[in-house]
Amino acid sequence: LARCAKTGQYFLIFAPKALEYLKFTQFIHILVSFVNAAIHEIFWNCKVSLLLDSCSCTDKTLPSGQIIPLPSLVTAKFGSDASKPTVCVYGHVDVQPALKEDGWSTDPYNLTEIDGKLYGRGASDNKAPVLAWLHAVEAYLAVHKELPVNVKYFIEGMEEVGSTGLDEMVEKLKDSFFGDVDYIIVSDCGWLSTKPAVTYGTRGNCYFLAEVKGPKLDLHSGVYGGTVIEPMTDLIGLLDALIDARGRILIPGINEAVAPLTEEEKKMYEETEFDLEKYKNKIGVERLMYDTKVDILSHRWRYPTLSIHGIEGAFSASGTKTVIPARVVAKFSIRQVPNMDPKIVETQVTDYLNSMFALRNSPNTLKISMVIGAKPWLADFKDPIYVAAERAIQRVFGLKPDRIREGGSIPVARTLQDVTGKKIIMLPIGGYDDGLHSQNEKMNRYNYIEGTKLFAAYLQEVSQLKR
Repeated sequence: LARCAKTGQYFLIFAPKALEYLKFTQFIHILVSFVNAAIHEIFWNCKVSLLLDSCSCTDKTLPSGQIIPLPSLVTAKFGSDASKPTVCVYGHVDVQPALKEDGWSTDPYNLTEIDGKLYGRGASDNKAPVLAWLHAVEAYLAVHKELPVNVKYFIEGMEEVGSTGLDEMVEKLKDSFFGDVDYIIVSDCGWLSTKPAVTYGTRGNCYFLAEVKGPKLDLHSGVYGGTVIEPMTDLIGLLDALIDARGRILIPGINEAVAPLTEEEKKMYEETEFDLEKYKNKIGVERLMYDTKVDILSHRWRYPTLSIHGIEGAFSASGTKTVIPARVVAKFSIRQVPNMDPKIVETQVTDYLNSMFALRNSPNTLKISMVIGAKPWLADFKDPIYVAAERAIQRVFGLKPDRIREGGSIPVARTLQDVTGKKIIMLPIGGYDDGLHSQNEKMNRYNYIEGTKLFAAYLQEVSQLKR
């Protein structure tokens, strides 16, 4: 990594054994090819001196009584100079399920490059950012022999299922591993457009199951239809009572804790680079719920939303089946925003659905359960760690970044903030069109290379902050 004395811009030098594009493709190929990758091997393949360890998580016991072993967390450390700041990089290497027949153009677990785009499940979420942080450190050390800060890594393998076991591990390590950490960096997010960004907030996620049970077994609709009150009919009625045609949540009290949009936020949203037509074309719709950029960004970032995801027990295969399901389970979630408490949301949803079900006077039974209760997270984008990030982006990309929030949930940010008391920043490198959780997920070669430069530049900027 070199810095121009005249312009102050950083340049990444592709030195032997530092960062080569070939190495990136080899490493990310390993990570994409295996859902449960051997993370230790990836770390050791980076020819730098580090202290590597793993922390075993407590096994998970399912409601059925089945015990599932959880993958270990991996921690690593570069440097231990007490006179320098210490940053901790969080990442994850687990992924969403993917099958070629889901609509992928390539094998999702065989990294494929097409026109400068690297396709594969987990390429952007979150394996390329994890590797970019490793390679940023490796490149910096190859040129300068010494890092400007101490760097720690905290890598998990359960993020896509709610970071199961992570909370207790963070609590366990808060005084040891996190004790000397000054700042925590999360790069599990992406840009809003083609313009680089810093992320200062995420929504939370309350994920619910609504189970309706009736007959003791599935029934023939020709023989029994019209004589029994069907669980599916009850369930559809309940789902219809959750949200109206304009996307408004009908659960009483759900919006009371939402902070009003400030003039500062509105101005920032107006200045954010975001093209509504490109957004519509990207997702393939003719019309959106709202017509202005400010309204769309507000409802994507800072207002709660409710989405219905599916019904377990319903016949969904191809063909026909004249069945009355005896048991059906709806799956829906509410993305909550700062000032909303998952426990309060759980009570509001449960009480409301029980009251609506009672009005149906059905002999069937209803059971509501919240299986995920991830809290929202919000940071101060005026904090010095964000100012340092904006300086690093300015040096690498030559422009001022957008300040954005994520509509999705990254529970670890709130957990790390609450338990460790450290300052958190989200610094993304993924493209707006990477297709996280979707078919044909990818990472642009440009984003990876420039993102690696950004990470190296950010370490330099952080080293200048007053502790």
